Amino acid sequence: MKTCLFGGSFDPIHSGHLTIAQAAIEQAGVDRVIFLPAACSPFKTGKTSFFSDSVRLELLHAATHGIAWAEVSDLDLKLPPPSWSWRIVEEWQQLHPQDELYWLMGTDQWEQLHKWARYDYLTQHLHFIVYHRGTPPQEREGVRATFIAGNHPASSSAIRTALQDGSRIPQGWIPRGIGEYPTAHS
Repeated sequence: MKTCLFGGSFDPIHSGHLTIAQAAIEQAGVDRVIFLPAACSPFKTGKTSFFSDSVRLELLHAATHGIAWAEVSDLDLKLPPPSWSWRIVEEWQQLHPQDELYWLMGTDQWEQLHKWARYDYLTQHLHFIVYHRGTPPQEREGVRATFIAGNHPASSSAIRTALQDGSRIPQGWIPRGIGEYPTAHS
């Protein structure tokens, strides 16, 4: 099974995340996308999530409910921080050895991929799906990658700002299954 791991803070999940995952299904031919909320990114140590782990999971389940190809996993939340992608890959391969693994990311992460811990291990075990807006990023020698295009404007940081100052979240940014986001740190 072609399984696409989609790690991120999802703080909170928004319609753009679902659009990116749908593009991976349609343009890269994966069978399913696993949403993996991160406990603590190695690049964001010292920062806390706006929403608690349990609320982020609840929002992910609500947003993906009824989408046949979407699943949510708390695997990274169960591992000790920080959230190392190589460790998620190792754990996933032990649990699902039959899966052919893909990793979904944005161009910003693709540009930083060479800085990721155990870069060689990741490039050996993963096929990367890179979501971009506009011009595709540069390929990397020896790295399997598929570039997919889209242009959804939603932003988790803009949603958090709107929740903090009581302003309106743009239409189309909140996934259907959620209704509305909680307003306080949860």
